[in-house]
Amino acid sequence: MEASPDYAVQMHGIVKRFGKFTALDHVDLDVRKQTVHAILGENGAGKTTLMNILYGLYQADEGQVFLNGSKVDIASPTDAIGMGIGMVHQHFMLVENFTVTENIILGDEVCGAVGILDMRRAREKVVELVNEYGFDVDPDAKIQDISVGMQQRVEILKALYRGAEILILDEPTAVLTPQEIDKLIEIMNDLVSKGKTIIIITHKLKEIMRSSHECSIIRRGVYMGTVDVAKSSETDLAARMVGRNVNLKVDKTPAHPGKVMLSVRDLTVCDERGIEQVRGLNLDVRAGEIVGIAGIDGNGQQELIDAITCLARSKSGTITVSEEQVQNTSPRNVFEHSVATIPSDRHRWGLVLPMMVSENTVLERHNEEMFGKGIMLDYDMLRTYTTGLIEQFDIRPSGCEDERMSGLSGGNQQKAIIAREVSYVPDILIAFQPTRGLDVGAIEFVHKTLIAERDRGAAILLVSYELDEVMDVSDTIAVLYHGKIVGTFEQGTVDEEQLGLLMAGGELQ
Repeated sequence: MEASPDYAVQMHGIVKRFGKFTALDHVDLDVRKQTVHAILGENGAGKTTLMNILYGLYQADEGQVFLNGSKVDIASPTDAIGMGIGMVHQHFMLVENFTVTENIILGDEVCGAVGILDMRRAREKVVELVNEYGFDVDPDAKIQDISVGMQQRVEILKALYRGAEILILDEPTAVLTPQEIDKLIEIMNDLVSKGKTIIIITHKLKEIMRSSHECSIIRRGVYMGTVDVAKSSETDLAARMVGRNVNLKVDKTPAHPGKVMLSVRDLTVCDERGIEQVRGLNLDVRAGEIVGIAGIDGNGQQELIDAITCLARSKSGTITVSEEQVQNTSPRNVFEHSVATIPSDRHRWGLVLPMMVSENTVLERHNEEMFGKGIMLDYDMLRTYTTGLIEQFDIRPSGCEDERMSGLSGGNQQKAIIAREVSYVPDILIAFQPTRGLDVGAIEFVHKTLIAERDRGAAILLVSYELDEVMDVSDTIAVLYHGKIVGTFEQGTVDEEQLGLLMAGGELQ
């Protein structure tokens, strides 16, 4: 397609290589003005790399970029911002103890004649922006005191403040409640009506169907085409993305829970500042059952799991694993009680990135006789073992056991952790954000794995910020708000709106 002023963004023949690996192979993207355009692809498909090129974080090895029909060279994010491109990253770039106004103007401050910061005039500009776009945001509130949804609006306002006409949103609904997702889609529609163009990177098919006009699919670095969303379906988009039919519904038989394997009683946990994040929490997980915890990020999930796995000390209360108390002992003790953990942050807690893939697969088992010759690892045995996990869990590229873990995409790093933890055949499996960064095909595989573990008799505690995941996979759903369980429900007895209300601190009528 030739460059045209009818399109806000056109990227033609984009090639990006990292060493010998080709992340993007002559990819095209054509985004019509005043539309919401989704980019969909598997893990490592190259969709974020493509947007990083548009935003100036990477430079393409080949190809051309056009804005409003004119060829441009974007060498840095400063160039991109100057050309009217803004990007809201999945992990917000906000200073928590700054106000909304201070965050919005940071780096583009309003100064008086002698170079002194003019906060009064800056606040007036922010208020004008808030009123213009109808954002319900307090310009004087501190970031640490507002909801995640509000923080996202601040990020969007930051981009608009700098004159963005094209907004890139990376996984914009990843940590929002259903009500906040509705509000975000309303905001996107309003921005489009005011002349803006929005590009979203997402793996949530439901949100694509609700928000987007067109969707471009990238598979393994190759452009697979663009579809009219109104003429497509979730099933069709999923199949186009992974190259096969994907079952978007979780198939499982009813659970048959056995005895309590994990019991938490009156647990109170403080963060590193000494502030209580878990407050008198009670929870039971039984063999052959998946208990899912629903809640917005920051309501005590991390502190709860850290206390159970003894990465943090509890202030009071008990944690019982297989009828033996383990609170405030050690992570090794918890592991030896047959507890496996898929951590929330794969880089911080799950992997040693400079080490080989094979070494990472036995991080907690390196001292077992089958992997060692005295004090040395048996690398032949290690490779054979890891090759089996790579094949079983579809870790790509195949044959990567001797590669450094840092060379794998985020989604494949996540699969490597899941492979390692499930291979222990644990009595209790803690799965914290197990599908974070995974595409629908990989998500389908992880969900099947969790259900298979449940059917094997394992007790599974699932913590996820994806409400659909909690509702689809769990047998019992517990809602966590401000460190307390505020409601517990059997699957099928509560709907998305009710759970979203409890997650936001409301009460059921």
